[in-house]
Amino acid sequence: MLSDQEILHTLDHSNDGYYSRFIPLNHPYCYLLDTRLNLFRSQDGWAIAAEILGYSPRGGSIELQIFYYGNCLINLEQYNGCSVNNSTVYPISEASYAAATAHGMLTHDATTLSIRGQEVALSHNKADYARAGIELVEFEPGSIDIQEAGRLLITEHQHLLRATDAELYTCIPPHLDKILVLDEWYHKDFTISSPKIMTEEDIRQAYDLNHPIGGLHGMSFETLRSTIRAQEERTNQQALQDWNENRPSSYETWQQLAKVLATGDPVHYNPTVMPTTHWSNWPESGEL
Repeated sequence: MLSDQEILHTLDHSNDGYYSRFIPLNHPYCYLLDTRLNLFRSQDGWAIAAEILGYSPRGGSIELQIFYYGNCLINLEQYNGCSVNNSTVYPISEASYAAATAHGMLTHDATTLSIRGQEVALSHNKADYARAGIELVEFEPGSIDIQEAGRLLITEHQHLLRATDAELYTCIPPHLDKILVLDEWYHKDFTISSPKIMTEEDIRQAYDLNHPIGGLHGMSFETLRSTIRAQEERTNQQALQDWNENRPSSYETWQQLAKVLATGDPVHYNPTVMPTTHWSNWPESGEL
């Protein structure tokens, strides 16, 4: 029998195998465009597939990342010897993307993109963006950034830019049934972290390495030690506060969704707070 408390424990301690963020809507390397949440269940298995559509300036593409959580995941990719619970889909053809963009912006003569084999019109009309609540930055007069174009496209072509069932089931056993889909929900940014404590030997080595070359500006070993310990205390207090306030089990969304997964009944999801997953609520996403 599935337990909502076991599900919450798994979510609290889960990570993506590398960055250790729980459904990272505020990822500094990816502008958020759209989100969707998919819940799956069987008698003894559960899984969550969270879709994040974003524009990655470093990768130079609009990509759909699927983050998986559950007790029966399969086919997880490996990175640096760890299982990574996400996969990436590129719905826009590389050739059409390259032809329509340059330096992170739409080219002025770009008219279409090929999304999953379908030609989709691009807009250069400011009024279209305004109607969708998108305020153009225009670093150059008349310019449209890729994330702005993507945010307009998702309002018009959701079926092309969201994951197919085949893509969702990449890491989910086929006998699990999809029981709930959410296009928005109340979400908090949460980074899973553990206390970081330098050993006395580490501090001594740092002192011995830097003191002879003037890197510590005359600081004594004891002063260096107390400075490091104070910084550790501040960092760990912040991590504790984050754990208490932002971990999935600490708030309504995941408490209710855990009951949905444990019972198989979507009636347990009855939110009382406004959703926060729209891209406009995550202005720091992509800012690095």
